[in-house]
Amino acid sequence: RAAVQARLAGTPRGVVPARGQIDPKERIGLFKKMAEGAFASVAIVASATEVPAEAARWLRDNNLPATLRMGEDLRLAAMPWGETAIETAHGPSDGHDLNAVSHAFAGVAESGTLIMTSGPENPSTLNFLPDNHVVVLSAGDLAGDYESVFDRLRSTYGKDRMPRTVNMITGPSRSADIGQTMLLGAHGPRKLHIVIVDAG
Repeated sequence: RAAVQARLAGTPRGVVPARGQIDPKERIGLFKKMAEGAFASVAIVASATEVPAEAARWLRDNNLPATLRMGEDLRLAAMPWGETAIETAHGPSDGHDLNAVSHAFAGVAESGTLIMTSGPENPSTLNFLPDNHVVVLSAGDLAGDYESVFDRLRSTYGKDRMPRTVNMITGPSRSADIGQTMLLGAHGPRKLHIVIVDAG
């Protein structure tokens, strides 16, 4: 019992891959490379105010309707969606939304993975039910490795508390379970577009 308590108190780290242990600016390039290798698309903008225009461009280029469902995230709410033709809806998805936008808690450069925490700000239903998902990631929230993200989760929520759900998303949903044929959208979105806000 003492050994278990000591381990829980200390949160020891295992081996951390060297791949993500690079300069923060280099992490953006690594994240982009890894995410695109997992069939996501990635755009980099210089300001959060540019996110709606980038989302509108992506929807248009993919011949998708100009609609997005989002949660109550204040960062998303502060963006100038009204300057685009996008029609926004708010709250969790009931499964009838084609497109959604969320804000990531963090990103992991070593694998191109988004870390999504549940709550009314970014409902988990938006991660799975719409066919197309736009996710905003602040460059300052991009870590080199998972362990750094776990540290941030502990400091944000408290060591003995966690959000109800933490989803780790690497690319759009896909499966090759049946006949070894790759199928996109098997358990979630068919398309994932990540917008990195790199304010410099």
